[in-house]
Amino acid sequence: MKQCSVSLRLKIRLLLAALTLLLIIGGLVASYFWVSYSVRARIFDSVADVPANRVGLVLGTSRYVRGGQRNLFFIYRMEAAIALFKAGKIQYILVSGDNSTHSYNEPRAMKESLIARGVPSDRIVMDFAGFRTLDSVVRARQVFGQSSITVISQRFHNERAILIGLHNGIDIIGFNARDVYVGQGVKTYLREIPARALVLVDLFLLNTGPRFLGEPVSVPDSGEKEKQTFGL
Repeated sequence: MKQCSVSLRLKIRLLLAALTLLLIIGGLVASYFWVSYSVRARIFDSVADVPANRVGLVLGTSRYVRGGQRNLFFIYRMEAAIALFKAGKIQYILVSGDNSTHSYNEPRAMKESLIARGVPSDRIVMDFAGFRTLDSVVRARQVFGQSSITVISQRFHNERAILIGLHNGIDIIGFNARDVYVGQGVKTYLREIPARALVLVDLFLLNTGPRFLGEPVSVPDSGEKEKQTFGL
């Protein structure tokens, strides 16, 4: 009789564990597709179709991956930003990324790449405190004063960024950089699954803000001397 009781308790525990796992998986899948669906009308693949905005926000990533190979996510984002700039769909490029250590500087790497491809230095503004997508998007409004903006990254990343922007009162659209082959970007794509669930928690439960804000920084007018600032 005692053995039957232990066996029953074990089965109940296993059943509860299985149900919990299913709920977690279901929540992750639901959040992933809900984010995509909710912002679908604000995503653009064609330069010709995307509406014009004064500023394009490029979300940061490292220039190189482990082993010293070039990061295709980085390359394709630069290409997308340049395509919009040359087509007159954006006038300025706000490059936002991580500069948490002296030796790691995503905004500087992006600026150097854009200049090397013909974008004038005075049309590039750097945000060194874009530690997360949420930081980059919210700071674009609260620090850099942009109430309307075009975010530039891969589609999966743009979808999450647009949701953040809309929640924070930004008239935001996304221009999609080329996707990276799954075999080369599998870790990034897998990280996006929990990231979408986390952003819903950040926005709708915790009301999470950027790590740093600081004094307002103006995006320069045409011909105004370039401003390179941390915005802290």
